[in-house]
Amino acid sequence: MRHPRTLFARTGITIGITFAIFLLFSSAVVINYILVPLARRAAEDVGTLMVLSAQTWGELTPAARPAFEKELMKNHALKVGLAESPFPVTSNPWPYLHFIENMLEQHLGKPVALLEDHQATSWFYADIPMGGQTIRVGFPSSRVAVRPPFAALLVILAGAIAVVLTSLLLVRRLTLPLARLSEATSRVGRGEVLEPLPETGPRELVELTHNFNIMERELGELIENRTTLLAGISHDLRTPLTRMRLALELLPEDRTNTELTNRLRRDMEEMDQLIGVTLEMARGTKTRDTENVDLREFLDGIVTGYEQSGTRIDWRPGACCYCAIAPMALQRILLNLIDNAIRYGNDAPPAVECHCEPEQAVIQVLDRGAGIPEHEREAVFRPFHRLESSRNRRTGGSGLGLAIARQLADAQDWEIELLPRDRGGTVARIRIPCAQEAKR
Repeated sequence: MRHPRTLFARTGITIGITFAIFLLFSSAVVINYILVPLARRAAEDVGTLMVLSAQTWGELTPAARPAFEKELMKNHALKVGLAESPFPVTSNPWPYLHFIENMLEQHLGKPVALLEDHQATSWFYADIPMGGQTIRVGFPSSRVAVRPPFAALLVILAGAIAVVLTSLLLVRRLTLPLARLSEATSRVGRGEVLEPLPETGPRELVELTHNFNIMERELGELIENRTTLLAGISHDLRTPLTRMRLALELLPEDRTNTELTNRLRRDMEEMDQLIGVTLEMARGTKTRDTENVDLREFLDGIVTGYEQSGTRIDWRPGACCYCAIAPMALQRILLNLIDNAIRYGNDAPPAVECHCEPEQAVIQVLDRGAGIPEHEREAVFRPFHRLESSRNRRTGGSGLGLAIARQLADAQDWEIELLPRDRGGTVARIRIPCAQEAKR
């Protein structure tokens, strides 16, 4: 059984269970201490009146009986007369009838069952032996229909429903701004720029929303300042780097310094690449423009580009599909993942797989490297984080490739994760929400 995850659902269920318990407890108290005693007292009154009516009717002369019957019907809604034909025992389960039977048994000293006329089902009867004859006394079902116990239960139930609905309404008013804040926080985490949230509601929520708006504004300014700063640093570093390259090219060719010259060129290329990926990381991603793309053709193009450069890729297309994606974001993610798989794959060709499920597309990049320890699988997505054993400077890693991939994936609401591969290696898996029909 899945537990509810939203605050509204959890609060609603808690209130519902609490009031259900309260309702059961209240019902038990009302039934045991109010309804049952009240029903027994009413049944005792009716049973006593029925026995007294039968006794009086039996003592009257035949000439006086019609007037008594009329008066009894008018004042007490009871019928009395001789039991001339048999009636079946009633099957009505209402407890009030059983209480009347118990009262009649106490008065007469033997069990008496209430009867019911199928031709007039609105009346119940009791055959009372009196003076050597059987006198039948009847009362209308209206005596059973008027039920104070039911009214009491109805009042309790109505009160409980009113309290629950009011509580849920109040909870909704409190959780709705929190849900809005939660959504806004997720969007800010994806790098989106938001309009200030409306600062309405209770004072505490107004203050919380106001502080969030201030934080979002300051965070946006901080990101802009960081981007501007890194762009300036990038420009300032690339200017002397370009002069160094030019000076290196203008140096007279000296075979004795060829190795040193080549090393300098490689170092400058590495510096230029590091400056580029750092700037890309700082800029983040602000575009979410999507296109309906055939994933098989899209991945074919990426794999073909690697193979044309002499890198072998084990391409395993499955049941791919059309999917609405941001092509530049997905291409950048895949290039980073494939480059990592090539760099750390122990010279084994990386594999690329793709298949579509009913609600998502799944792309995997697999390598045969040393793998990533479980406790490091999230840490490697942090900027400049490298594994000590394999992700070091000598292999050319900057520690930004996976961070950029995660940043781009989060901006598109995609999921990227690193998993261990059977028989060694790493599986980089991308899940893209995509409810499209698969294309074979």
